[in-house]
Parts: sequence; C-alpha cells; structure tokens
Amino acid sequence: MVQTSSDNRPVEPESEEALDKLKFEVAEDLGLDDDIKKRGWANMTTREVGKIGGNMVRRLVQKAEKDLSHHEP
Repeated sequence: MVQTSSDNRPVEPESEEALDKLKFEVAEDLGLDDDIKKRGWANMTTREVGKIGGNMVRRLVQKAEKDLSHHEP
C-alpha cells in the first residue's frame, strides 16, 4: 500500500491503487516479491525498497516522456 502520511500522500488520491500495482510489478520484476511476501514491507532493507522506488520513478518518467511525445503537435 502507498504510504499515506502527510508527507507521502499521492498528489492525486485516485492514483494510489495504480501506484501500489506498479510497486508490486517492479518488485516482481526485480525478484523481490517473494521476500516481500515472507518478510513484509516493514522488514525490507533500505537498499531493496530504494531499488523498487528508483525503478518506479524510471518507469513513470518513461511513461510521461512517451505521453508527452504523443501529444505534441
């Protein structure tokens, strides 16, 4: 689940489900999904969580670039 503290809430609340899905997809692609199921998010290392977050950002930037390139005249 996406963190919902006042500092980490999604700008668009309706995006929370999509961000959670992306987080799990990235974790699976990185081979960390079994670790998450066994240990839970709270027991993942900073390195593991950072790897997932970094890859999420990379994918979101790629999607934004693709979307922008399709909308420009």
